[in-house]
Amino acid sequence: MNKPSVKRRSPVKASRTPVVRKAVSRQVSGKPEANNTAVKIAAVAVAHQASMRSQVLRTHKFRVGQTVLYTSSPISRPGASGTYKVVKLLPSDGDDYQYRIKNPGEAFERVAKESQLELDH
Repeated sequence: MNKPSVKRRSPVKASRTPVVRKAVSRQVSGKPEANNTAVKIAAVAVAHQASMRSQVLRTHKFRVGQTVLYTSSPISRPGASGTYKVVKLLPSDGDDYQYRIKNPGEAFERVAKESQLELDH
């Protein structure tokens, strides 16, 4: 009635890429079901790394102090277009980075998306 002891493996964490690679290499020689799971986990880890790498490489196009041309959208104030100076870099809103800009002729600052700005020559 003695049952043979079964060695249990701890679950593989997708957030640690070296651990995932080791787990995949260990499980390749095992059962087919384990191979599929390990390969899926490894694929998710690699995709996560690639997306993180692309987010890290992307930076603001303009710097503080640069003079830029601002083109406002037709929905907002059409007369606001013109030359502005970048005052502050703001985080992205999902699609575009944002900037705080100021026109010397205005008493206030605006927030503009990167797609609304061009480099002033």
